[in-house]
Amino acid sequence: MIVVPVFIELSLEDQAQEFRAYFKRLGAEISEEKSSKGIEDDLHKIIGVCDACFKEPNEIEIESVLNGIVSMLVLIPVERAENLILAFCEKLTKAHGHKLGLVALRVGWLMFQSLDDHSSMRYHVYYHVVQVAKHVDQVQAVFKDVDCLKQQFAACPPSNEQMQKLLRLLHEVLLGSKKSEQAAKVMVELLGTYTAENASQAREDAQRCIMAALADPSTFLLDPLLALKPVRFLEGELIHDLLSVFVSEKLPAYLDFYKNHKEYVHSLGLDHEQNMKKMRLLTFMQLAEGNSEMSFETVQQELQLEEDEVESFIIDVLKTKLVRARMDQAARKVYVSSTMHRTFGRAQWQQLRDLLLSWRNNLQSTQDSMKSVALHIEHSS
Repeated sequence: MIVVPVFIELSLEDQAQEFRAYFKRLGAEISEEKSSKGIEDDLHKIIGVCDACFKEPNEIEIESVLNGIVSMLVLIPVERAENLILAFCEKLTKAHGHKLGLVALRVGWLMFQSLDDHSSMRYHVYYHVVQVAKHVDQVQAVFKDVDCLKQQFAACPPSNEQMQKLLRLLHEVLLGSKKSEQAAKVMVELLGTYTAENASQAREDAQRCIMAALADPSTFLLDPLLALKPVRFLEGELIHDLLSVFVSEKLPAYLDFYKNHKEYVHSLGLDHEQNMKKMRLLTFMQLAEGNSEMSFETVQQELQLEEDEVESFIIDVLKTKLVRARMDQAARKVYVSSTMHRTFGRAQWQQLRDLLLSWRNNLQSTQDSMKSVALHIEHSS
């Protein structure tokens, strides 16, 4: 348990009276007299006007005041403090401006860490903290990855519905912060919370997942999405057809889809030129799987490029590190050494098995040769 700094070395009741007097001086509508109904009522009144301190010019002073309220809240039995904690968190989300938002973020994080690991209120506080982090673009301060998120709530896991709500928020915040890779992992985790029985309820989440993956210029391996139950539920719909094109088809298939469903593609918020760029990269990957050597002419024809665009395109491919290759400008050829597979099905598993068996056999052959050499040396000596 973290030791929370107190506002002043007084009893809770006396601290409440000090807070009342402080906020009264700031012009808040609150009396200086302690409540006859007890400390919870005092805190209710104090939290109701605590945003008055946001007007203070000194951020250290603001943080000290808010931390003082946290120190009181954590001393109240949690079953009696639930509504107070929620009200306080709501006030933190109303902190406008970057500097004030950072103060609210630190205070909210202190509140989260100060609660007992087994308290169900930790979920609600964390949800509000993520909202604050969104306002100041500091999600990395409160979220590392999905595994750490689960570990934080290991002692008191949120309900499935609560976790879905949190994952949706995190996905939105991560996308807004240009952390597309993390956002994609969060969305996959979200879709994984649905079962075959309730996959139909995930329709909106599944569509959002597909659109985010297609729009992200750094996401190329889309095959795993097809295995998710909520995505499978969309089979037969245009969004699933479009995903399937990006998973396993070449550029002409996308162009046909776009020709027939131009308005639909734009309605998804997808950029056609960006889609073309991604499909060209994916098509090149697929070509590289079966061709260790390709002429510039082949690349130009397959990817529908202008002659003077081929070299720059190949350079862009090499920058992604999805394909390892060498470009020979003089011979106007590309020599492929390896490529990442767009899909990993039975054929790829068989190929991997054959490669490992060959590697094992080569090791055995090398070992036998070394034994033979050792025996020869032994006999010779």
